[in-house]
Amino acid sequence: MMTSEEKLKQLYRKVILGHNKTPYHYEAMESPDFIIEAYNPLCGDKYKLFLKMDGDRIQAASFNGYGCAISKASTSILLQRIEGLKVTAIPALRDQFNRIAMEGEESTDEAFEAFSAVKEFPGRATCVSLSWDSLMDWMEREFNQNQNDN
Repeated sequence: MMTSEEKLKQLYRKVILGHNKTPYHYEAMESPDFIIEAYNPLCGDKYKLFLKMDGDRIQAASFNGYGCAISKASTSILLQRIEGLKVTAIPALRDQFNRIAMEGEESTDEAFEAFSAVKEFPGRATCVSLSWDSLMDWMEREFNQNQNDN
């Protein structure tokens, strides 16, 4: 029987190192509807998230930039998960990610669970949440602005 520590190490290798090596849609997008900057000046991680929209649904997502394996893998998984979603579904997805990755909630979602070791290393929390936070900031600006225009 595998201990929880062994399972976490295995998930780290499989998920985080896997997404770092071959990230999902790691490329600049031609003619995106939105470009979101994710930047942490303390460590230098910097990504651009590219979104193509179909109404209020994310039709396609990609990213490029640089950062540590944790931030790159987290960004990769984020973009993989939001493709096809309505923008209104993203906050619930982020809350689920935070409960699993940051608070260690039990889950069968291996991609999210792979980040749960971060709670033992608070300095790495920013790496995990960088692109998620940037996406949420963009949503607040973009959609609150649109609501104010109506």
